[in-house]
Order: sequence, then structure tokens, then C-alpha cells
Amino acid sequence: MNNLFVYLEIEDGIVSDVSLELLTKGRTLADQLKCQLEAVAAGYQLDKIGECVFPYGVDTLYIADDKRLAPYTTLPHTSLLVNLFKEEKPQIAFMGATSIGRDLGPRVSSALFSGLTADCTSLEIGDYEDKKQGKVYKNLLYQIRPAFGGNIVATIVNPDCRPQMATVREGVMKKEIRSPKLVGKTVKLDVSKYIPDTDFVVEVIERHIEKSKLNIKNSSIIVAGGYGVGSAENFKLLFELANTLGAEVGASRAAVDAGFADHERQIGQTGTTVRPKLYIACGISGQIQHIAGMQESAMIISINNDPKAPINAIADYIITGSIEEVVPKMIKYYKKNSK
Repeated sequence: MNNLFVYLEIEDGIVSDVSLELLTKGRTLADQLKCQLEAVAAGYQLDKIGECVFPYGVDTLYIADDKRLAPYTTLPHTSLLVNLFKEEKPQIAFMGATSIGRDLGPRVSSALFSGLTADCTSLEIGDYEDKKQGKVYKNLLYQIRPAFGGNIVATIVNPDCRPQMATVREGVMKKEIRSPKLVGKTVKLDVSKYIPDTDFVVEVIERHIEKSKLNIKNSSIIVAGGYGVGSAENFKLLFELANTLGAEVGASRAAVDAGFADHERQIGQTGTTVRPKLYIACGISGQIQHIAGMQESAMIISINNDPKAPINAIADYIITGSIEEVVPKMIKYYKKNSK
């Protein structure tokens, strides 16, 4: 009762990074609320899931193990969460802002009349005063996300309905093991109790997944370009610099929309969130949507012909100049000094 739940996304017996990130954040919030952190795993052959998630501080792991639950399909997973949440009455529930989370979250929140905040960039606990009704609510979930095209950061609260539900994009939260020695309680659910047979009407006969060839999220060095790069032709300079440094190439939304780079390279609120050791921002103005996806980089170098570009406010080093002038010099200098 009144605990914090995280829905675990599982593929081939492996818990997704976004779920582990939510467990890390969930453990911190559960400590603040003095409640338990609970996780739900649905799939097939899940005997080793506990070994993966208990080190993140999970107190109770609910497992629904059935061959029909893997891979994910909408109806059975929805029924499982809806009926489990009706039974356990959590105060907070999280899931990833993935294709699965975006399908599952709204269905569960709609069935429970609870509401849902999507694509949160931060989650905190705090109080809220409703001045119209003269009420003060303690220990609510602050669901924080950019709004109105990223022009403002909105803090959303849900005073009356439970659970307070939110989805979070992969990479926004840190993934951190609490202790490798932690062991929680495992509860094996009777699938037939929570999911009617009619929900299994859809059967996945054959499934093909093409994994991305990029690994921009885990790259230690990223060379990213914005609309200020000017053209897809100029982006070739960024690829050359990246090849020289052993880096990946990223892009802002404006650069992707302009056709300078592929969408899978997009960094920011509507793309990938990254935390490289070095982030070289080329021709990026630094709108809030982009900064949300890279602000935790260990070191940021900004290359921009506008000395007042917003991104310069968070940059460790600022180079004022055009991409065509600065990047070739960086390539030449690095090649010369790396021999």
C-alpha cells in the first residue's frame, strides 16, 4: 500500500537501461517518502531477474512468468498492471518513455483514472498548496518536463488521483547500483488471476528487430552539430573530426529537421539523452530541448560564431568562429599531436 512501483521492460531476459535508471531514481524517492520500492516484471523465464534488480534497492519484485507474456503485447500487460495496482494501491508508478511505455502507460492510467505525465526530465518530492481550496498537499510527486515547445519547464502535480504516473526517456536519469549484496522479496503472480484468457487473443508468430548501428548514448566523445553548421555538406567536417577523435556524431533537432543529419543522431528532449566525457557542440544555439539531453556531459566545448549563444552559458570552453574555419584546424592539430 502506498509504495512506489516501476514497470520493468524486458527483452531476451535483459532488463532495459531505462528501467534500471527508474529503479535508481525510485529508490531515492522511496527513501524520501519512507515507503518501499517495488518492481513488476512480465515475460517468460524470468528466474534471474531478481539478481539484476535487487542491487538497485528493490524491496519487492512481482513476477508474472508466462510464455504468452513475451514478447510484449498490449492487452495482457495492461490488465496485469491495472489489476495489480488496484490490489496494491501504489502512490507512484514509473515506466520508460519507450514505444512500450507510450503504449502501456496511457492505457493503465486511463483505466485507473489516475492521469499520466509523459517524457519527464526530472522527478522530485515536494508539497503543493491549492490556494483556491485552501488545501496543502504533502509529499507529492513533482513531474517535471519541458512544455510549449521547450520554451518553459513545467512542474506537474496530481494531488488527488493515485497512482501518480510518469514516463521517463532513457538516459535522463542515472543508473546506479545501491549495493550488490541487497536481496529483496520475490512474489510470483498467478497470471490467470490478473489477466483474462481473452487478452491473449493476439499471438506474435514471428518478430524481427533491427538494432541501431549507432551507439551514441554510450559514446565517451560526441561531436554534435546544429542548424548553424549550415548544410549537410558541412556536416562532413563533423564526421571527419569524429573519426579523428574516435567519437560519434550527434545533431540538434533543428539540424535533423533541416535534413543535415539522420533522426537517430538527434540529441535532446525529443532525441537521445547523453552523458559523454567530452561534448563538442558545433553551431548549436542551445535551446532548452537540446540542453536537456546533454547538460550532464563532463566537459562541453562550444564552437559558435555567436558569442552570446545560450549554450555558451553551460560550456566549459568557448571557441568563437565559423565551423568551416575552426573544425579543420582542430582536425589538423589533433592529427599532428596524436602521432
